[in-house]
Amino acid sequence: MQLAPYLQFSGQCEEAFRFYEKVLNGKITYLGSYGDSPMADQVAPEWAKKIMNVTLEFANQRLHGCDAPPDRQGPMRGFALSLETTSVAESEKLFQTLAEGGAVTMPLQQTFWSPRFGMFDDKYGVSWMINTADPSAQPQS
Repeated sequence: MQLAPYLQFSGQCEEAFRFYEKVLNGKITYLGSYGDSPMADQVAPEWAKKIMNVTLEFANQRLHGCDAPPDRQGPMRGFALSLETTSVAESEKLFQTLAEGGAVTMPLQQTFWSPRFGMFDDKYGVSWMINTADPSAQPQS
């Protein structure tokens, strides 16, 4: 079993996923619009090019998304996507690139549990946490 987050956007899904594809060194393996779906004749013309479903694969992970109809979309709150790296350099690069144009809620910094940890909302409104795994930390029993 694998947990695969599914993000709902208000019209900028394709732009966001193209950005994530580049930053996360991934590959979009599926991208389908409402207009390309079997229900295309039931979709308003302004929704034809909006994304009905997208799948991004990166680092043995999957991230899904869509453009949700206005009555099903609200602010993305109550969760964050958390990326854990094994190097400070990788954490710094991801933080800087993903946070650009967004709002930093906790600068990337050393914490008592990690050589680098930080939080931000990206330019698409998605909350992220970047954490560098501490190689000296021992697993708890």
